[in-house]
Amino acid sequence: MYALLADLVVVIHFAFIAFAVAGAPLLLRWPRLVWLHLPAAVWAGLISLFGWVCPLTPLENRLRVLAGEDSYSGDFVTRHVLPLIYPAELTREIQILLGLGVLLLNLGIYYWLWRRRR
Repeated sequence: MYALLADLVVVIHFAFIAFAVAGAPLLLRWPRLVWLHLPAAVWAGLISLFGWVCPLTPLENRLRVLAGEDSYSGDFVTRHVLPLIYPAELTREIQILLGLGVLLLNLGIYYWLWRRRR
């Protein structure tokens, strides 16, 4: 059961990242979603910029240990997202660029939406 819960945390974590990075276009259809997306995008950007660990990472590790599996060191991006995007190890510089990319992409989309609305 714990292994299944750990896998569920990974799916939720990935969905959160996808929403934070690419969720702004959803505002065209559902403008009130801004109250969920804006904090998610800021949080995702800040975690990458400052090298913080998302609370979902220790939760997943704890569930893996309870399931009798090995936990891992590092963060969610290093373990699950990075192998999908980059073949090399995540460096601090890349992590900062990813954080800036999330923030700048979403700022650009928000600016475009704001201009369009006016």
